[in-house]
Amino acid sequence: MKGLNLSQRVKTLRNLKGMTQESLAENSGLSLRTIQRIENNKTEPRGDSLKRLAIALKTTPDDLLDWAIQEDKGYLTLMSLSALGFLFFPVLGIIIPLVFWILKKDKLKHVDKIGKSILNFEITWSIIFFSYFILIFLALFSRVMTHIGPSSILKLYIPIIILYLYNFTIIIVNSIRISKNKDTKYIPAFRIFK
Repeated sequence: MKGLNLSQRVKTLRNLKGMTQESLAENSGLSLRTIQRIENNKTEPRGDSLKRLAIALKTTPDDLLDWAIQEDKGYLTLMSLSALGFLFFPVLGIIIPLVFWILKKDKLKHVDKIGKSILNFEITWSIIFFSYFILIFLALFSRVMTHIGPSSILKLYIPIIILYLYNFTIIIVNSIRISKNKDTKYIPAFRIFK
């Protein structure tokens, strides 16, 4: 399993740096065939080869070896709770978790998966939220709502309150699930980040 994680890490880092297998081979001083064998999990680099790969990928040998086992429930929980930024402004529920996700998606276990789930959910929620406002705006300027009273205006806020409560509940429930090592469920969510 360790070899599989190392092969994935080498390939992921190479792609993130925009390198081809050929350029990684050239920068590390290893043969192209060796790079291919490492990325296909046919061999595991040791000693000097591992150091050369790490230097070429601008990381450390320890980071290459241990990346998959690094897990930080605190970071995952904080990333989940960061979506509460929507309480101040709806788009903050996307921007803050996006920053958390970008910073650690390749360094900590589960950050990529949970981050994508949070972002998909928050984007979906924001689309629904802003769509409701657009519908209200259009209705106010049409003949549908020519006779609006104070009680009608208050009723318009009920869906907004429900949307906010639902988002808040999903974030809190999933943050608790993360802290207990359980799977998260951010529903509904358009699959924007796959």
